[in-house]
Amino acid sequence: MLVQACLNGARPADFHPRLPLTAAAMAEDAARCVAAGAAELHLHPRDADGRESLGAVADTVRAVRAACPGTLIGVSTGAWIEGDPGRTRRAIESWSALPDHASVNLSEDDAPAVMEALARRGVGIEAGLATAADAERLAGLAGHGGVLRVLIEIEQQNLAAAFAAADEIARILDRHGVNKPILLHGLDAMMWPLVGRALEYRWSTRVGLEDGRQLPDGSIAADNTALVRQAAAMRNGAGTG
Repeated sequence: MLVQACLNGARPADFHPRLPLTAAAMAEDAARCVAAGAAELHLHPRDADGRESLGAVADTVRAVRAACPGTLIGVSTGAWIEGDPGRTRRAIESWSALPDHASVNLSEDDAPAVMEALARRGVGIEAGLATAADAERLAGLAGHGGVLRVLIEIEQQNLAAAFAAADEIARILDRHGVNKPILLHGLDAMMWPLVGRALEYRWSTRVGLEDGRQLPDGSIAADNTALVRQAAAMRNGAGTG
């Protein structure tokens, strides 16, 4: 299993003083996270005004790849970023430097077309599943969309509900024979409980300021590196190396 570092997401600049929003800041932060134990990176590139932008992907990928050679880099294709399905797909077609993979939310109407656009560019696909309906939709895609892995992305903030939602998605995937690697992660209060659940199931997981800013003891983490270091220690303590 691996620990992926999710550096920024859609968080606003005031979410945390060390939230990386420029390509240079993401590259520096990424290098520290890799040194702390992150095996992969997940980024939300930003334009010059700090807004999420698929048009900023190529420059950000170049900067981060130079700082972290050999580390797989992923980006989001969330529909809210460009706000229009056509702009999203055109942006993907225009990338002059490619990420290794990109996440696609199966809850979004245009998800199959976005997946096809990524496949045409040779970019791996992380299929984001937040609900049972998302899992059923992925299972219904021919070849299960040719995905690299499945992201079980839990938004519930109640422990029992979060665990139940993750388990239901996993059961649906198993029932339909969707045998893809799983990365389980949660948001805010559920970030660390779902890291623990992923360790229990020997799935991959992710941490970073996109998902939350607190350490397991409730204190605010100094930066992404502190979050990754904690997750790597938990992984190593669980004997998953």
